[in-house]
Amino acid sequence: MIIGIPWWVFMLVLLIFLCGYMAYRAMQAERKLEDQFIEREGRIYVERMEQERENRKEQKEYHASS
Repeated sequence: MIIGIPWWVFMLVLLIFLCGYMAYRAMQAERKLEDQFIEREGRIYVERMEQERENRKEQKEYHASS
């Protein structure tokens, strides 16, 4: 007993803080993964839009020359 409090109470409080810290780290890692996924999907979307724009431009030029 330290200051009239059993040792297991200190351990319980320590474990609660440890659990909170680990949850915080997991939340940060999850956010980082989501950001990477969003960035990758955004890049794919932009590439598709650019390709579609080029296809329309080529079709427009083809129809104009016909």
